[in-house]
Amino acid sequence: MELFQDDPLFTACAIIAVLLSGLSKGGFGGGVGFIGVLALAQVSSPVTAVAIMLPILCVMDLIGVRAYRRHWHRRSLKVLGIGCMIGTLVGMIAFKWMDDQAIRLMVGFIAIAFFIDFFRSGGEKAAARTFSDPIGYGLGTLAGFTSFVIHAGLPPVAMYLLPQRLDKRIHVGTIVILFFIINYAKILPYWWLGLFTPANLTASLILVPLAPIGMFIGLKVNHMISQKWFMRVSYTILFILGLRLLYDGLLPFFN
Repeated sequence: MELFQDDPLFTACAIIAVLLSGLSKGGFGGGVGFIGVLALAQVSSPVTAVAIMLPILCVMDLIGVRAYRRHWHRRSLKVLGIGCMIGTLVGMIAFKWMDDQAIRLMVGFIAIAFFIDFFRSGGEKAAARTFSDPIGYGLGTLAGFTSFVIHAGLPPVAMYLLPQRLDKRIHVGTIVILFFIINYAKILPYWWLGLFTPANLTASLILVPLAPIGMFIGLKVNHMISQKWFMRVSYTILFILGLRLLYDGLLPFFN
């Protein structure tokens, strides 16, 4: 509660973080926690931002699963899910020793490479393509790892799903259910690592009521836009997230 009383800037960033996360999760399946972490990290440490956002994301996941429970891609969920569980375990083990800067650079470069490949291969006119299971396991592992560290699991998942050109509801539903599994799998490891301090949990509890509002806006957006614009917006989100990751990863070299 002190964070909100003593720091109006924190309050503003926290509200924006939750609403943007809900809109992104409900409408496009992702960006999700990473958008919230970016906003909160402007006024707090990244570790604090990650801890505050996880309970809120879990509430959003419950809403999302109810909305998309009949819309998901079985094979993709299976392949990515196996990889994500492996990546979550690796993230838990390596959390205290890994270099956040290297992770941001790696995921950022890959995300932008996929964005460029989308237009190079013909954009919306390109034929759908499916990756092999080993590639899916690899991207899933990367997603689980980056999701555990900074809630940035979307880019690797989008890299696997977007080229398949699934129906927009199937696409979003697969992401929503996948991150429902991942986020709930992170609860015990986060507690074990000591991230759920009383202050962080109090902040999460205060912000949780905003989660349904952001999700509702996102669900409305998903119904309103066409498949063509869904693909364009999804790849744009992937590009923006990639740029932001690169910026955060390269910035220390210039300071």
